[in-house]
Amino acid sequence: MSSLRLTALSCLVVLGLVAACGDNSPPDPGNTPDASVPDASVPPTCDSAGSTLCGEACVSTATDPAHCGGCNLACATGQVCEGGACLSVCQIGGQQVTAGAANAANVCEQCLPLLSATTWTQRADGTSCSPGQVCVSGACSPKCFIDGKVYAAGEPNPANACEVCAPATSTSTWSARASVPLLVGGTDIAAQGWTAVTQAPNTLTYGADHVRLATSTNAGGRTSGQLLITRANAFDGTKPFKLQVTMQVESVNTHNSLDSGATLMGSFTPPFGNATDRSQMIYLDSAAIGWADDTQSAAFPVIDGAYHVYELAVDAAKVATVSIDGVAKLTRNNFTATGTIAIGDQTNDPNVDGVVRIKSVERLCP
Repeated sequence: MSSLRLTALSCLVVLGLVAACGDNSPPDPGNTPDASVPDASVPPTCDSAGSTLCGEACVSTATDPAHCGGCNLACATGQVCEGGACLSVCQIGGQQVTAGAANAANVCEQCLPLLSATTWTQRADGTSCSPGQVCVSGACSPKCFIDGKVYAAGEPNPANACEVCAPATSTSTWSARASVPLLVGGTDIAAQGWTAVTQAPNTLTYGADHVRLATSTNAGGRTSGQLLITRANAFDGTKPFKLQVTMQVESVNTHNSLDSGATLMGSFTPPFGNATDRSQMIYLDSAAIGWADDTQSAAFPVIDGAYHVYELAVDAAKVATVSIDGVAKLTRNNFTATGTIAIGDQTNDPNVDGVVRIKSVERLCP
């Protein structure tokens, strides 16, 4: 081999060795990565507990109204995010109130954002607000709410007078009552549905708890005063009934047949009562009571300065029983009734007069 070719081969070997040694040389400091620049290949994370990365921000999806329950799940206007759910609220008096919450100062008002997000809204009439009370026009009241209508305490059922609104018993259903008041003493009888059949001389006056009826006869008069108060539609005359009259007889003259200065009439036909009405009316003399046709009587100290409860009961067989203070005194078959009753002086016979005080008249309920 020529010296020229050997020299060239030697140079190639040397260059190869030099190149191989160059692979183990330290890196150029100018090519070292910058730790302050994020690596695009590694996803960012949120370090705070309860935080979720939404876009480029860490948020709480439990409370953030723009990301409620998840990223980009925004709540509507007027809603807040609580527990990851959008809730409607009211802003009243500078305070946030949850939808449906009642006003602490008035339980008949509540937060209803769909109706008003800035003021309290009245709760519906009939909403129970405390024992024995319901909401009526935004106020808690002792009333009843039955079949969509408000009734005052004591107001009767229009379809059944023996049922009444009794809030202490029930605010949503009718409550049974023992009796229906037909006359309350001390109160205007005309306003209670009573009318008067009169002839002078007579007086009608009121006490604190009674109405007083008095008749008299003028000296030498051929007729006397008459004062009979009547009440139409006191009961259904085709059905059994019971009437109670709490009354005191101050004075009375002895009755004449079919006439009496103090009487209770379980049936009355205007203007003065027909023959049937008058024959079955109850007379009260000073020491006895009886049927005005004189078919039966019973001794009783009528004038004793006390009130007594006079009861007339007619059963389904039309048998009438008259009791005083719970003790039966008279009976009668085939009693007929018009549904109108009368009390007082039913005669203009001279010197057949009476004075009575009526405290109450009631129809007993079945």
